[in-house]
Amino acid sequence: MSLFDDAVLVLKSYEDQTGLRQAYLDHLAEHPDGLWKACRAGHITASALVIDPEAGRVLLTLHRKLRMWLQMGGHCEAGDSSLAGAALREATEESGVSGLSLLPGGPVRLDRHPIPPPCHCHFDVQYAVLAPPDAAHAVSDESLDVRWFGYEEVPEVADESVVRLLEATRARLAA
Repeated sequence: MSLFDDAVLVLKSYEDQTGLRQAYLDHLAEHPDGLWKACRAGHITASALVIDPEAGRVLLTLHRKLRMWLQMGGHCEAGDSSLAGAALREATEESGVSGLSLLPGGPVRLDRHPIPPPCHCHFDVQYAVLAPPDAAHAVSDESLDVRWFGYEEVPEVADESVVRLLEATRARLAA
């Protein structure tokens, strides 16, 4: 199965945020290149919130270009065969944490947001990944810093999209 086919299947299976989900599907229907950074109309990205539920904390990256505390994530690459795999790859690369595992159940949220030029819009498919106990992290080239934050600290450092992702992740963990 191609990454494009996987993305369509994942989005069709995602049951929440129906209006936004349809906008993602419409984007892919109108832009066969809508998964790739080269698509100037916007493109699908994959991200993952690295979470340590036992310690009640998440690992965020201080994004080098945006200078914001965010979940790990980014552009799909030619070697990616699934959105979940792209999110896991990005989380591993940007966090330096080995042994991450995807939280079951597919994407946790969708978040469409504008990006400064040359990109126009990211149609982010957001997953959550579980960190192993005592996970060691490292700062990647894409980050200024990588740091653990307690659940209660996230609203103080991150924007609403990250807060909503954390809330949705915690709700899935509690289900």
